[in-house]
Amino acid sequence: MTKSTIKHQKVVSDAEWLKARRKLLAKEKEFTRLRDKMTAQIRALPWRKIEKDYHFDCPKGKESLVDLFEGKTQLALYHFMLGPDWDQGCKSCSFFADTFQGIPIHLAHRDVAFVVVSRAPLSKIEQFKKRMGWNFKWVSSFESDFNFDFGVSFKDGDERAGHVFYNYTDGPYLSDEMPGASFFYRRNQEVFHTYSTYARGLDILNCAYNWLDLAPKGRDENPDSTMDWVRHHDRYV
Repeated sequence: MTKSTIKHQKVVSDAEWLKARRKLLAKEKEFTRLRDKMTAQIRALPWRKIEKDYHFDCPKGKESLVDLFEGKTQLALYHFMLGPDWDQGCKSCSFFADTFQGIPIHLAHRDVAFVVVSRAPLSKIEQFKKRMGWNFKWVSSFESDFNFDFGVSFKDGDERAGHVFYNYTDGPYLSDEMPGASFFYRRNQEVFHTYSTYARGLDILNCAYNWLDLAPKGRDENPDSTMDWVRHHDRYV
């Protein structure tokens, strides 16, 4: 639990509350329209063709990037922080992954396949996935350049240098694995990378955060270490 940071708001009559709520509603609608414009700009970005032949270790064997589409023309992919020598998955990524349950079937009915990718060997992924009770598709990019090419895995030289290229900019080295989400389009056997987002760009994908944002205390996080409260869901006391 975190220490409450809530400020006691002014208490008003029903009529005053309705007036204030309607005023805010106008701003909310403006924000929604701006968000619609932004997502339209995201979809209007130019594409880049994937030329490298990526393969992944999956429960049914080796699969190519094309195979991950499972017949769909679109692919939504979450880069989950679980490195080859990690004992367990990142707790923050696990917080996000808890909100993925039940989503893939809905995405599939809008022609979107969903998959989670980590660099850990498949056996380690399967072990942690079983512990967490998740049923979404999770594959391994172990011994592949995929994670490195999409800017979510880093090498020993990056750690020694102390900086990496992450979220489209040079920044400090924080970990050998970082989170992200990438989106692809398939035209027959050709695959195009359409969009990737990282860091705070992932917030919109976490419905638990969206609920917290509307609660009186908001996220109520430590501004210097925002996710230090998060635990694996089987580790909360």
